[in-house]
Amino acid sequence: QVQLVESGGGLVQPGGSLRLSCTASGSIFSDYAMGWYRQAPGKQRELVARVTSDGRTNYGDPVKGRFTVSRDNANDMVYLQMDSLKPEDTAVYYCNAIHRITLADYWGQGTQVTVSS
Repeated sequence: QVQLVESGGGLVQPGGSLRLSCTASGSIFSDYAMGWYRQAPGKQRELVARVTSDGRTNYGDPVKGRFTVSRDNANDMVYLQMDSLKPEDTAVYYCNAIHRITLADYWGQGTQVTVSS
């Protein structure tokens, strides 16, 4: 079982930056691929970025070149650096963990990101 807690959301102007953090606890962090997803009102949840236990990353097309995902295995943390934010990035952002063998997955409670002038 993994518990995930996100932080770092808030209100930012277009073109600004935010960094989201996700703290994991309850299991061996390096056994999990970690990801960030988002869900805007009236839309399906979509992949933002993912990082495997060995550091390989992939990104959703809307955020490529603007967002960077990283992880700190020593401190059981995963981060999402968001630059050049746009109003369409407004959503609730969720941290996700998927076990590399069992594929069991876990979700955080989400953190709101609002991009508006």
